[in-house]
Amino acid sequence: MSDTIQGPTTMAAPPTSKETWRHPQDNPVRRFISANRASLGSLAVFLVMMAIFVAANPTVFSSWTLYASVFTTLPVAIFLTVPLVFIVTVGEIDLSFPATMGFAAWMFALLVQAGYSPLLGLAAALVTGAALGAFVGALVVYLNLSSLIATLGMNFVVRGLILIFTEGKSISLASLGDTWLYQAFSSDIFGLPVQMLWAVAFTVFAVYLYGRHRFGAHVHIVGDNPDSAAQMGINVKMVRVKSFIFVGIGAGLAGVFSTMINFTWWPTAGDGYLLPVLASVFVGGTPTWGGIGTVVGGAIGATTVSFIQTGIVGAGLSGFYVQFFNGLIIILSLIGHRWNQIRYR
Repeated sequence: MSDTIQGPTTMAAPPTSKETWRHPQDNPVRRFISANRASLGSLAVFLVMMAIFVAANPTVFSSWTLYASVFTTLPVAIFLTVPLVFIVTVGEIDLSFPATMGFAAWMFALLVQAGYSPLLGLAAALVTGAALGAFVGALVVYLNLSSLIATLGMNFVVRGLILIFTEGKSISLASLGDTWLYQAFSSDIFGLPVQMLWAVAFTVFAVYLYGRHRFGAHVHIVGDNPDSAAQMGINVKMVRVKSFIFVGIGAGLAGVFSTMINFTWWPTAGDGYLLPVLASVFVGGTPTWGGIGTVVGGAIGATTVSFIQTGIVGAGLSGFYVQFFNGLIIILSLIGHRWNQIRYR
């Protein structure tokens, strides 16, 4: 006996083109917002913050000089922040990047001081950063150590080695400004610091690596569920180590660019970037639990954090407000990202 009840049916006329029903997700604008809500949320925070600064002191914030000064140092923060998005997505954390930045910059400074080509110094910095990243990654992954504790310890060890061997002395590179490397990496184009173009190019490359390349896909899968990733044939340990290597490469770039700003290498290079860069990652919309993140949001987060101090002073407030507003922006950003996630579920 059939369970289907047979009865008269009515055939409805097919809808015309104007009557065609569309799912809300078929709307390209809604699709774009849904796919990029974290980075768009970060951009909204930045725009609101800048609007407040402009309203507080229109004269200062209508001057290009203020923006050029921020754009001179902002690339250093972007080179550090963007790779950290990979690390957090893969389910780890790296607190050794400030010392890695200082050590890689030291190698660059030593070679340039000895009369070698700055290009060779740049290559040495990148190799040094990658090697330190690989060592830190192997320490965490193959010895099964907590990345939080192990990388914090390595930050102290590497920084200690720098101070021991240099006795706290800086290296002056006054001749660096006459080299073609400086012209290509740290000059101005129509008033815009050229290092911003390199930072944008690095971000675009990282976006491709994160969202379009197999390595980025593996980072997401490993961060989301490492056991499932292993069953899929992904080398989970190697993916995690490669993420640490990428952080080391970014730190090497940051070290070279920071040295070219003042023509001087300092033994404390990178020290002041630990908390601002970590804040930039989370202000940018990358959550702490792994599996997801946003490279563009990280770059916007770095921009937001970099403008806070300049904006506060430019708005006429005392520098004593910087710490307060740093914390306020971070907390408000996290609340906004949490609301965003709930809103689009």
